[in-house]
Amino acid sequence: MCGSEGPRWGWGRCAPSPMLLLSLLASAAPLGLLGEETRQVSLEVIPPGLEAPQNLLHIRAVGTNSTLHYVWSSVGPPAVLLVATDTPHSTLSVNWSLLLSPEPDGGLVVLPKDSIQFSSALVFTRLFEFDGANTSEGAEPPGEPYPPYSLAKFSWNNITDSLDPATLSATFRGCPTDDPTGAFANGSLTFRVQAFSGSGRPDQPPRLLHSADTCQLEVALVGASPRGNRSLFGLEVATLGQGPDCPLMQEQHSIDDEYAPAVFQVNQLLWGSLPSGFVQWRPVAFSQRQRGRESALPCQASPLHPSLAYLPQSPIVRAFFESHNNFCAFNLTFGASTGPGYWDAHYLSWSTLLGVGTPPLDTLSPLVLGIMAVALGAPGLMLLAGGVFLLLGHRQCSEYQPIN
Repeated sequence: MCGSEGPRWGWGRCAPSPMLLLSLLASAAPLGLLGEETRQVSLEVIPPGLEAPQNLLHIRAVGTNSTLHYVWSSVGPPAVLLVATDTPHSTLSVNWSLLLSPEPDGGLVVLPKDSIQFSSALVFTRLFEFDGANTSEGAEPPGEPYPPYSLAKFSWNNITDSLDPATLSATFRGCPTDDPTGAFANGSLTFRVQAFSGSGRPDQPPRLLHSADTCQLEVALVGASPRGNRSLFGLEVATLGQGPDCPLMQEQHSIDDEYAPAVFQVNQLLWGSLPSGFVQWRPVAFSQRQRGRESALPCQASPLHPSLAYLPQSPIVRAFFESHNNFCAFNLTFGASTGPGYWDAHYLSWSTLLGVGTPPLDTLSPLVLGIMAVALGAPGLMLLAGGVFLLLGHRQCSEYQPIN
């Protein structure tokens, strides 16, 4: 697993602001694709017409002059396509017989093709596990690795049963098809997908600010038996590049931690095309369902690197992009050898946003602005009062008339 500098928990050296880049991306993109305050969102499970369940979830978010298509699938490794069009009338067409064939090219298309302004994909390929016992903090890899779990060899539930139109969400729940140790006998790996019709913030940490141009993914490992006493887990993610280079990975820093206490950083993955797509997350995971500060785990991301031949292919990515195979991959590692961990309650969760346009950015909250005003205003008032007192005292002395 490739290493990188871990997230900064507390005060640290801030990286240069990417606001100029984001402004250029936003100004160069068609206005119809960006900044939609609300969208009409629909969720549809596309049945394959076969007895065996094959999960294909289509989220269609329609704006005034644009449409976002999120296609989530557990055919092969879990994957998502993000396609943005400049018309509110674009549609998704799926040819199941072609999609499930050895040559799925053209089995999934968005029509009309000339309306597509941006498209890319994420593929979740492997679940890592490391023996974190007696491992120094910050070590790479974070312990002796166990054989990884290939997510392409997981069996997944029928997501029709978990579809919730009220919350615009659905959950993929899977276990390894071959589990000789019985590690997943009472456990599962879940991918909970949620779309949004407008802006807001979830009730539970990390409370990332979302907009109508985004979709949230929450990955959770629940109840699986670890192979070590202090196992650390990681996730391998592959993404499709828009050119010869890998997408850009950025870090943003802020002094405001009101919504995610003690986390002063947001990580972003930006594709280079215009309009830009993005993936955004806080470098924090949680080892308890309540997701309090005491159960927060650091989340470290490796640098992006060109993918290797071992990465399993995703049929939906192959079907949509056909011969395009410029993949890059990065690894996420959750937790450290000390502090809270998966061993506390056999629970681990991590959340991220996927969208198009300018990533939502937190500004200083009213609470932090109020604290700053009090902190900076009190000394100012004291200086002002001192100045007035000295001025009045000087005037009184100057008006004294001696007695002849």
